[in-house]
Amino acid sequence: MLFKPETNDASGTGPGANSLASRARRRTVSLLVTAIILAGLGYIAWTAFQTKPAAVTGRGGPRGDMAVPVLAATPKIQDVPVYLDGVGSVKALANVTVRAQVDGKLVAVNFTEGQDVKAGDVLAEIDPAIYQAQYDQAVAKKAQDEAQLANAKIDLARYQQLAASNAGSKQQADTQKATVAQLDALVRSDQAAIDNAAATLSYTKVVAPISGRAGLRQVDKGNLVKSADTTGIVVITQLQPIAVQFSLPQQQIVRVNAASAKGALAVDVFGNDGVTVIDTGVLRGIDNQVDQTTGTVKLKAEFPNTRFQLWPGQFVNVRLKVETLNQVVVVPTSAVQRGPAGTFSYVIDQDNVVHAQPVKVTQQNETEAVIASGLTPADRVVTTGFANLSEGAKVRIGDGGQAPAVDLAPRKRRGPPGDQAKPGEGGAAEQGKRRRGEGGAGAPGQTGQAPAAGAEPAGAAKAQ
Repeated sequence: MLFKPETNDASGTGPGANSLASRARRRTVSLLVTAIILAGLGYIAWTAFQTKPAAVTGRGGPRGDMAVPVLAATPKIQDVPVYLDGVGSVKALANVTVRAQVDGKLVAVNFTEGQDVKAGDVLAEIDPAIYQAQYDQAVAKKAQDEAQLANAKIDLARYQQLAASNAGSKQQADTQKATVAQLDALVRSDQAAIDNAAATLSYTKVVAPISGRAGLRQVDKGNLVKSADTTGIVVITQLQPIAVQFSLPQQQIVRVNAASAKGALAVDVFGNDGVTVIDTGVLRGIDNQVDQTTGTVKLKAEFPNTRFQLWPGQFVNVRLKVETLNQVVVVPTSAVQRGPAGTFSYVIDQDNVVHAQPVKVTQQNETEAVIASGLTPADRVVTTGFANLSEGAKVRIGDGGQAPAVDLAPRKRRGPPGDQAKPGEGGAAEQGKRRRGEGGAGAPGQTGQAPAAGAEPAGAAKAQ
């Protein structure tokens, strides 16, 4: 039996061939996808490998083989004053309430509130009509008595002449003599009455008893004032000079007494900022007992107050100079560091290598520290740049005139490579920008440069 061959099998386009081609295409697509994935993973690994060295040598800190940038200073020999600090209040040396000494109607007020007045200035006037009349009456009474006295003296002269010639009795002459004495005493009494009336009349003019500044007016023109009034007309406060009363711990009494025995002690008073000295005076007195509730002793100083910067009732900070340390070693306070073994300073040798040197501090303030032992004027001590400093570290001394300034707008902080953005979310573009140097002078990829100046103060403040 003869069979006719099929056309599909002969041409190779049957169902088997189609299945084989489909499998080949799927395998090709799978290989292509796998290659793309492997390429992406390789790119991510290459990017992370390139970013890691840059982060190590970037803003995170200098490499171990680089010198640490610092600022240095040389100890000085100078005289240093010793002060005792205290807190006190300003008090006026004189504070007077001006009152009327006679009763009457207030007809004039001759001052303005807050005016500086001098002793003897007329501040107010009271109606003097009644007191003027009393004065005139006393004057007239004296004139009357003086006339009677003059007549009595003439009669006495006559009686004495008659008695001498035995033409009159001696008794009459003696009686007239007594009358003259009485009238003479009466005239002196009249003069006293005149003086009293004159004084009372003068009280109608209210004058300033002291020089100072007038306060707020307590009574207005036209009111009836009396000598018994307690409020008065105005209060005058002496402002120049002025006093400050402050307290010191009882442990300083012996030191203050020993210093005051050598002479007057200077006292400085500070302004509101606590730094600026607004006036300098002298210590006037020390209280004779200690306040047992606070354990302090009160002291009083006097200030000229030429610019009226001290005001009664004001709280102020003061310092009392008790002695002066002559020719001592002084360094900036920032050069003194504290560790487990006590205070020390980093001393820079001739090879610009630092060594921790123990020092003994006598006293220090916000700017200077007095060194009793451990440093000499030939040494160089580190004052700024302690963040990356350690024993034996190599340093590079910068110019003090170019001290790092505070960065008011800190740059954006960059995290470690593990915190980079994932691919597809802008991370690759950001990394490429950093590699190309488009991130600015502070980009981590710039390995051959010194740390940014803005990074230094943060480390120094932290170490201090």
